[in-house]
Amino acid sequence: MHINILNSKDADFLKKLHNLLEFEENFDFELQKTVSQIIADVKQYGDEALLRYTAEFEGLLVESPETLEIGRGELEEAWNVLGEQQKRALEVSASRIRCFHKKQLEKSWSFQETNGSVLGQRVNAIEKIGLYVPGGKASYPSTVLMNAIPAKVAGVKELVMVVPTPSGRRSQLVLAAALVADVDRIFTIGGAQAVAALAFGTGVVPKVNKIVGPGNAYVAEAKRQVFGRVGIDMIAGPSEVLVVADQTVNPEWIAMDLFSQAEHDEMAQALLVSWEKSVVENVEKNIREFIKDAPRADIIKASFENRSALLEVRDKAEALEIINLVAPEHLEIAIENPRTLADEVSNAGAIFVGKYSSEALGDYCAGPNHVLPTNGTARFSSPLGVYDFQKRSSLIEISETGAIELGKIAGEMAAGEGLHAHAKSALMRTKNNE
Repeated sequence: MHINILNSKDADFLKKLHNLLEFEENFDFELQKTVSQIIADVKQYGDEALLRYTAEFEGLLVESPETLEIGRGELEEAWNVLGEQQKRALEVSASRIRCFHKKQLEKSWSFQETNGSVLGQRVNAIEKIGLYVPGGKASYPSTVLMNAIPAKVAGVKELVMVVPTPSGRRSQLVLAAALVADVDRIFTIGGAQAVAALAFGTGVVPKVNKIVGPGNAYVAEAKRQVFGRVGIDMIAGPSEVLVVADQTVNPEWIAMDLFSQAEHDEMAQALLVSWEKSVVENVEKNIREFIKDAPRADIIKASFENRSALLEVRDKAEALEIINLVAPEHLEIAIENPRTLADEVSNAGAIFVGKYSSEALGDYCAGPNHVLPTNGTARFSSPLGVYDFQKRSSLIEISETGAIELGKIAGEMAAGEGLHAHAKSALMRTKNNE
């Protein structure tokens, strides 16, 4: 197994690091063309196209588009067949996620000026949200919880979930999670056609205002193409973790934390940063030992060869520089006095502080959202949250006195821009009617 080991003292360290960080998806023009055609068909033919693509891509033959929708009764049946431990896991995770996101609720506000004018901001929930949940070989109840719960906390009136069910295979865990998260409607459709249905609406599937949730390359491209007609959350890249560790933490824990990201995808990135050579050596040793019995060994090996690495740096200050350069999706700080470093971090999607804070807990039940910015976008983006399901309107109520005061200012500004109607509109409300 090849493991990239870099030392910041080497002259080519930054060049090698940048090569690992660069992620360029090969743009597939055929995929773009296929997705464009699917979107156009769904837009024009609605449910007819939806049924045709569902049969073609998912092997699911249905006679009527109405049968694509899953009723609440089936969600309750899915819940009832779960074991008690699975039920408790969903309930506890949902409760923690809901509790955290309630703290994010933004409220409307206003203030009155001395001249009687009232200015403020009104916050409203986005009315209709579409949630894409991957299906098929794997099931992702955590995706349902992490996307649906903040939407409902925000006050979204209608949350429409789509999930592919190849050959009719339905995940009971996903359906039970939808029940726990209070999803309003669920359709057994997937792929670019599901995104198009949510963006434009069909006879059966309602048009939404924003689409969230992960998917394959076709789903990502479809979200990219419908953006502007509807909002989207983000176009996510491969998963990432950067772990900063010293001798105070068990190297076996760190090795397995790196594996937990590497097993996602051949292009997933798992980075270790340490200023202690022995930590790098011990983690490498455990990686080589653990890979022998890893169920997803081939994927992990590819991840370590393609984009993962163990980095030995000079000191804590240099570790901080690398953190903010990488801007990782997940950052684990497993060192003595971890908050001293955590307080200095500017760029990271989620920061896991202390040796007991494994990233895996954040994926499922810690509470904060696991939908995070990837590929360095944590430099300017944030985790998914309640605020992604709310919109803001400015509130402007100008008094007569305020119109006189501000009219002259606005008139001067508008005249300077050559917008004479703007200037007259503002000045007409002044006493002098200039």
